[in-house]
Parts: sequence; structure tokens; C-alpha cells
Amino acid sequence: MSQSAPLAAKWMQVATAWLPFADAASAELPLSRLLRLALFQVSVGMAAVLLTGTLNRVMIVELSIPAGLVATIIAIPLLVAPLRALIGHKSDTHRSVLGWRRVPYIWLGTLMQFGGLAIMPFALLLMSDPDHVRMEIAFSAIAFLLTGLGLHTTQTAGLALATDLAPQDKRPRAVALLYVMLLAGTMLAALAIGSLLVDFSPTRLVQVIQGAAALTLVLNLVALWKQEPRGSSRMPCDPEGPSFATLWRAFVAEERTARLLAAIGIGAAAFAMQDALLEPYGGEILGLSVGSTTMLTGAWAAGALAGFCLAGRSLSHGGDPLRLAGTGLVAGIAAFLLVLFAAPFASILLLYAGAFAIGLGLGLFSVGTLTETMVRARGEGAGLALGAWGAVQASCAGLAIAIGGALRDTLSHTASAGGLSGALNTPAAGYAGVYIIEIMLLLAALVALGPLVARRRADSPQTIAGPFGLCEFPT
Repeated sequence: MSQSAPLAAKWMQVATAWLPFADAASAELPLSRLLRLALFQVSVGMAAVLLTGTLNRVMIVELSIPAGLVATIIAIPLLVAPLRALIGHKSDTHRSVLGWRRVPYIWLGTLMQFGGLAIMPFALLLMSDPDHVRMEIAFSAIAFLLTGLGLHTTQTAGLALATDLAPQDKRPRAVALLYVMLLAGTMLAALAIGSLLVDFSPTRLVQVIQGAAALTLVLNLVALWKQEPRGSSRMPCDPEGPSFATLWRAFVAEERTARLLAAIGIGAAAFAMQDALLEPYGGEILGLSVGSTTMLTGAWAAGALAGFCLAGRSLSHGGDPLRLAGTGLVAGIAAFLLVLFAAPFASILLLYAGAFAIGLGLGLFSVGTLTETMVRARGEGAGLALGAWGAVQASCAGLAIAIGGALRDTLSHTASAGGLSGALNTPAAGYAGVYIIEIMLLLAALVALGPLVARRRADSPQTIAGPFGLCEFPT
């Protein structure tokens, strides 16, 4: 025992030194308990890999379902993301008979996530039967809606629970650690699912998705066990806060807020338009297997994690969040150029590098715009500002995914009919058109951000006090 204790202490020092934001631990919330709570983020990352990294490719390439229809179905979970502000508000004010505020919402989200994943593979396999198309589309939409609504509910209430448990000075870094665990879980899930689907078959797909559903229940149950103390629910005598209308009017009174939200929406749409197309692009154009294209999501998550860490370092040293967001947009332009040139050069390496760079650019852009939003609304208005950030980003991303799929179908059909210029009549024309549009949208987002950066320089930058952290990160 005397020798094992120093060894354990050394390992804890290694974990604290190398795990990002491991200093978020405290006496009230030890690192072991915080990492156990973070397991719900692993289940969310696993569901995200299935929705946007595996099933979109299977539906488009293996099941020959039109990309526009697939993109619309995949966009459904994102379109319910604006409800996160309402979910968070309800979990703040919930009066539970059992004395909990957050646990009922996390468990409700877990059950919806489990139900959606449980019925999803059968709904997808039925879509390959042309006899009952409308019913099959309806069941698939319900499965994706349940899964999306479940993961948004679980994540919103889970992040709120983390802020409840952590001390005031540790809350931003505790939530940031949870976001790091989301990206790590996404990478691990992509590697695991990709390896399991190397030898693809419909039966194997059903096993993987339903295994993910069962694992979601286990992970979230372990994450919740004895985390929230009883008696934390809001009492009837607690005072009510300001109304949503009052907070909203105060938030939009600043003239630059509309421009910032426009830049957020354009940038989110630019990064998200390819979400349903990257894996089919690798499978249809470059001939990658289901397992290989699923690992593209792992490369994207690794890039996002790198962007998150770089953003944290920059902002901790007094960096300008608007300039950080602009850097992310420039990185996104380079990323889509890499993906675009992967087809003519038949280069798998370029495709993986592009996926990594997309995640890197999105991470920098998201952290920069979110931090700027937090600067503009503090105190009682911070929650509404974060809700506005999440609603604009998720809504624009969902619409962009659906539009991207429809554009790919239209351009591919035109190219196959010889309607484009000679050299453009290739199978990759539909995908290339979407990537070019995304580059144009990224340039438009840069144009929207430009005046904000110029005015920031003229008015002298507003300092962001304290260490970097994403308090109640809403994505």
C-alpha cells in the first residue's frame, strides 16, 4: 500500500498535466466524479457519429436514397436545437417531487435518444423498399427527431448540472472539460464504429446502431449515479427572474448584435452544408469503405479539438475573439479547397486533411463567436445570449444541410445529363458545386465580421477578464 499511493499520485499528476482543462477539478467536484459525469457527452458524441458520419453515407451510397432527402432527414435534429434555450430554462425552474431539477430532463433525453436509435436501423432498411416510401420516410424522420431531441435535452441539462456542481470559479473550465470529452468521445466512437463496419452488411449495421442505443443507457446511467443532490429543485417561494421579452430587448438594443448574429448564421451554414455529403463523397467518388468514411468524422473531431485548444490558448493570452473567428473562416476556406481537389487528384490524404481542417476552422469560429456573444451579454442576459447563439447557429446549419443535399442532387443530375460544360460533367460535379458555394459563404461571413473588427480596433478592445472557459456551452 505504501508503494502504490505514491504511484497513484504520480499518475494523477500526469493526468492533470496532459488532460485539457483538468484543473477544473475541485474539492466539491473531484476529477474522477467530473469525468464520470462527462460520460453523457460520450453518448452524445456517439449519436453524432451515427447521424452525420455513418448513416448519411449508407443511405446515399448503399441504399441509393437521394441526397436531398437524406440531408433533410439528417437536418431534423439540428432544427430542434433552438429548443435548448427553453429546455435549459425549464430545468432551471423545475419543481420535482423527488427533489431533482436536472436529472429528470437528462433521463428523459436519454430515453428519447435510446428510442430513436432503437428503431432507426429498421426504418432505414425499409427505405430501400419502394412500395411504401411515404411511411418509411415518416418512420425515419421520427427516429432522427427522437434521437436529436434526446441528445439536445441530455446535453443541455447535463451541462447545467455540471455548472450546479462546480464551484463558481471552476464552472467555465468544468464545462470546457465536458466539451473536450465530447470531442474525445466523438473520435473514439468514429474509430470503433468504423472498425466494426469494415465488413459492411445490413445485419451488422443493425447490430451497431442498437448496440449504441444500449450503450447510451449504460453510459448515462453511470454518469448520473449520485451526482445531483436531492432537494435541489426550485422551491415555490423562489423569486422569478426577468421575462424573456425584457432580456431580448436589452440584448438586441446594441446595433452590432444583428451583424454578429448574421455572421454567426452565415458561418454556421457555410461549415454545415457539407455535413451530409462528406462521407458519401469519399465513398462514391474516392471508393472508400463505410468504415473508412466513418473515420472522416474522427478526423473532423480531432480538428475541432485542436481548434478548441488553440482558441483557449489565444483567448487566455488576451486574443480578440472576433479575429479568432475570422481565422477559423480562413481555415475553413483552405479546408474546402483541400476537399475539392481530393477528387481530381484521387487523393485520400487530401480528403482526410480537409476533414481535419474543417473541424479546426469550425472550432476556432465557434469559440470566437460564442466568446464575443458572452462579452456582449453578461449577468442576467447571458443565458439569453447563449440561447440566441445556439439557436442561430443550429437553425442555419440545419437549413444549410438540407439545401446542400438538394443542390448536390440537382447538379449531379444536370451533369449526368450533359448539361454542364464538357469537363464538368463528372460524378463529382454535384459535390464540387456545394463545396464552392461553401467557400463563397465563408467569404461572405468574413465580410460580415470585418466592420466589427474595425470598430473594435477604433473603440479599443474590450478585455475578457479571467481564464478562458465556455460556461454553459450550448452545442
